[in-house]
Amino acid sequence: MKKLLNLLLFGLTLSFCACKQKSVSVAEYFAPVDTGVQVAGIKMVTIETPVGKFKVWTKRFGTNPRIKILLLHGGPAMTHEYLECFESFFPKEGFEMIEYDQLGSYYSDRPRDSSLWTTPRFVEEVEQVRKALNLDKSNFYLLGNSWGGILAMDYALKYQANLKGLIISNMMASMPAYEKYNGVLRDQMRKSLVDSLKSYEDKGLYKDPVYQDLVLREYYHKHICRLAEWPDPVNRAFKHVNDEIYVMMQGPSEFKTGGRLITWDRSKDIVNLTIPTLMIGAKYDTMDPEYMKWMSTQVQNGKYLYCPNGSHLSMWDDQQVYMDGVIKFIKNVDDGSFKGMK
Repeated sequence: MKKLLNLLLFGLTLSFCACKQKSVSVAEYFAPVDTGVQVAGIKMVTIETPVGKFKVWTKRFGTNPRIKILLLHGGPAMTHEYLECFESFFPKEGFEMIEYDQLGSYYSDRPRDSSLWTTPRFVEEVEQVRKALNLDKSNFYLLGNSWGGILAMDYALKYQANLKGLIISNMMASMPAYEKYNGVLRDQMRKSLVDSLKSYEDKGLYKDPVYQDLVLREYYHKHICRLAEWPDPVNRAFKHVNDEIYVMMQGPSEFKTGGRLITWDRSKDIVNLTIPTLMIGAKYDTMDPEYMKWMSTQVQNGKYLYCPNGSHLSMWDDQQVYMDGVIKFIKNVDDGSFKGMK
């Protein structure tokens, strides 16, 4: 009887957010926003580009008029799949979250026109998605991981008036600085391994199974995701990556940046960001955690979250620290208690 009473009280009084403002009830959070056949929150958003109209895949979880978080995946041209871990954390906090495959990624349209794969074009895509999903200054949080962090920074530098909060996860503000740190990590490897990698790279054999196995075992499992067995969402994202776009923008491998992003650098521009901003770094990341900490001091209203056991996908391999920090940031911004480092 006591258990039944508790369940009834839970259903009547559950408040997802411990905020000063009115809480979102269970009924409100799960209320449908579309009429007709329900499609599990999936919406194909039409975007306009200089070469025509295309559709991008989005999936919404819950409804919260104050907290709507759009997730930007990495790559370029990975997928939302490796960010599915947020499904285990954000909904129970009452946060509305939107997964999203950028144009060219697996669940969205994949045109072959190379003129589409530029950061400014992707920024305008995010802006069109924002409008289509009714996100605005009163509720819009943008979380970008890796390449998604590049995209989030560039979006915020142009459109921060539309944002309530910004989260840059595991991405430095400069590709040249990232490339330099990548060299630091490579120098920590044993010489015989580095020599082996270089022999394949000098011949352009980045797709050779032996080279890829070496990179996976000796680099990815130490600096991308440190879990002994990679979760299914991570494996699916790697399986579905669009290599054509990835190589065009990033380069042939994590070790060899050489695509269109090679000169990208916003280290002197992020000082112009005034919105609440959380920078996330991790001890074993491919990105320098000290640089990420420095970034949090350059924006005008920033904080730093350090994941001592994490790598590039610290939302997986240092999950509790990562999620606790992100959730606290969002709640503090929402209830007005957030205070940056300055």
